[in-house]
Amino acid sequence: MIYGEDKHKRLMERLGHRHRTIGHGSSLSRRRFFEILGSGVTGSYLAGPMLASENTRPQVSLINKAKSVIFILCVGAPSHVDTFDLKVTEGVTPSDFQPTNVNGIDWPMGLLPKIATVLPHLAIVRSVRSWALVHSLAQVWSQIGRNPVAALGDVSPNMGSVVAVEKESERTASQVFPTFIALNANSAVSQGYLSARYAPFKVIPASTGLNNTANADGQTRLDSRLKFLHSIDDTLRVNSPLSKDLEDYDAFYTSARNMMYNTAVTKAFSYSSADSARYGNSNFGNACLVAKQVLEANQGTRYIQINLNGWDMHEDIYGTAGSADTNIYTLGKNEFDPGVAALIGDLNSNGLLKETLVVIAGEFGRTVGPLSPQGGRDHFMQQFAVFAGAGIKAGRVIGATNADGSDVSEYGWKYNRYIRIEDIEATMYSALGIDWTKQVDTPFGRSYEYVPFAKEGTYAPIDELWA
Repeated sequence: MIYGEDKHKRLMERLGHRHRTIGHGSSLSRRRFFEILGSGVTGSYLAGPMLASENTRPQVSLINKAKSVIFILCVGAPSHVDTFDLKVTEGVTPSDFQPTNVNGIDWPMGLLPKIATVLPHLAIVRSVRSWALVHSLAQVWSQIGRNPVAALGDVSPNMGSVVAVEKESERTASQVFPTFIALNANSAVSQGYLSARYAPFKVIPASTGLNNTANADGQTRLDSRLKFLHSIDDTLRVNSPLSKDLEDYDAFYTSARNMMYNTAVTKAFSYSSADSARYGNSNFGNACLVAKQVLEANQGTRYIQINLNGWDMHEDIYGTAGSADTNIYTLGKNEFDPGVAALIGDLNSNGLLKETLVVIAGEFGRTVGPLSPQGGRDHFMQQFAVFAGAGIKAGRVIGATNADGSDVSEYGWKYNRYIRIEDIEATMYSALGIDWTKQVDTPFGRSYEYVPFAKEGTYAPIDELWA
């Protein structure tokens, strides 16, 4: 299936105009924005078959090379032209970015020097395009892989929850970690309509490990109390009209108990000051460190989401005004760079990179060329995604943008169109051996598609990563 490039660009121009009209800074109310975005067409206005009039049913061939996924969400939207799609603008790009060509990749050596050392393990995709320019909408879209205001959008599960469902049968009795863990991501989308047992286990890592993994009265006394509790109300739970909710509640109790008094938990969620320093001495770096240790523990975790907030740099993006707020140096160089570099390096050293797919993306990109009057960059649909591990062919770039980074000049994959979050979602599922075209029944009387419109071929994995 090949999309006509001219036809697709005309469609994108229409959608792009609509996005710019109702994006950040618009006078439209948020409610009206949502009404326009999802009006009257069950969500297909932005992400439906209108993109797939020439589709044929895709052949499902799974990559199936990843055991786990780490998804790093850069919340607030990083500037693509200052990072993974570097564009040097005379009189704008800081000289201390030290633009350097690293094995054919233009790179801001002065901003991201440590990631430069792991570029041979990365594949940078530059033909990615966002659907929306409002943070709240685009951040959810990036986690559920579909339009949040489409049918079932408000009850759609996080992609990590879908992975948790699919990988539940592969867990062993001795594996006690949650299948889906969210680090520094209290705003992570939940499990949606799925059982609460597939919800993200949200943790802000600390060197002292997890809280509440012991009881002041001791393990024997705790187990005695739990046994007494079950003797009283197990029968009541079964016969209750709320039995499903109580079953979920009991699953939380059981999972929590299994993580208490457990040396594997203590080891995975604690870390030394030396390791923290190597990862950048930041909350983000600590999350990357814990993610690595969780996978090393092999206790059943298959999907880890890590959030890094602060990329919404409308003002003083280069920090030249001496702002104390986050700028691209305080966030990019001091936190993001050491955290990502150490994570990729350690996963490669311990052998886990070959079975772990690492994905890095934001909800959209930022404006290109000269800075705004406030010295920042505003919201923009062009963006990037970065992949590592799971056997991908790394050390290269897929797709290309034009001279200023405002649009795609070469898509770089067989579908000859923009890559969307739905395609990235399909890529993660395929890498894990999950059929991205799968549809399952819901309590709402309609099917839930793992990737919307996948059966029609609208979206598909980026198989070129493994080409």
